[in-house]
Amino acid sequence: MDGKISRRSFIKGSLAAAGAVAASSLAIPEAVKASSVEELATLIDIRKCIGCEACVEACQEVNAPKFPEPKKPFPKMYPSRVKVSDWSDKRDVMDRLTPYNWLYIQEATVKVNGKEEAYTIPRRCMHCQNPPCADLCPWGAAFKLKNGITRINADYCLGGSKCKTVCPWHIPQRQTGVGLYLDLLPSFAGNGVMYKCDRCYNRIAEGQLPACIDACPENVQKIGPRDEILKEAHAIQKEIGGYIYGEKENGGTNTIYVSPAPFEDLNKSLETGPGQPDMRPVKDSMAQADNLAKAMVIAPIAGLAAAAARFFVGAKKSMGSEENK
Repeated sequence: MDGKISRRSFIKGSLAAAGAVAASSLAIPEAVKASSVEELATLIDIRKCIGCEACVEACQEVNAPKFPEPKKPFPKMYPSRVKVSDWSDKRDVMDRLTPYNWLYIQEATVKVNGKEEAYTIPRRCMHCQNPPCADLCPWGAAFKLKNGITRINADYCLGGSKCKTVCPWHIPQRQTGVGLYLDLLPSFAGNGVMYKCDRCYNRIAEGQLPACIDACPENVQKIGPRDEILKEAHAIQKEIGGYIYGEKENGGTNTIYVSPAPFEDLNKSLETGPGQPDMRPVKDSMAQADNLAKAMVIAPIAGLAAAAARFFVGAKKSMGSEENK
């Protein structure tokens, strides 16, 4: 840990001026400024990432108001197999995804052209073009915006973790003791709320860059219309004889990685596990007939559930406002 801190401090200190210049030169794409309907994607060039974790810290700082503040003690759940998931006392964890850490840096060491190379890779939600988390959420809490961002609405989520189960990378993470279930069925509902990267949707709506892109001193990421991002990714791939991940995975995502090393080799070197996604090839999960059928059945139910949740949350806020008068 001391090594990491000193490395981070060194990088931040020695690159402060360069980072400031880089940040000032980052142009926000007009598509990000002016359009909320054009599908946006991010390009992540892992050759540029130095593992400084500036993006991780910026993500935590900017999104802190969205983080859960759970009520304790937690209700006892029935059946007991629904386990408590509490990260509220571990908010400083940065080596995996948690409800308080939506972005982290993975490390991989592989051979490229016979030479051993170390790479650091920013990982977060892939923001699929046809996200199973949104298509198969029974409560309509997960949804995709027209600009390609997949969100989970914490006001309506019951924490049942269906989104995590169907996600090929198991990205969403649950925090117990917060959310709608406490007002509905605290001992029988989903036991919390699911959290993940929301691509700083509120910043994008205001014409700003996502925090991770804005804070990066090395311009590792770039955001723009998906077709333009893919053109640039393929140009880099051709230039370096490299590889692309995210263009076709799970039917296509809005997170596009470019690497000089095969992702199969990178994946073998990654430390994976809970909250630590892999980079294996992923088939289009929503192309399966059973998933499509489930989505068709769930869609009207989820719509009704979301409408009921909106009504309930609105009524609760209204009552709170009246009580405060």
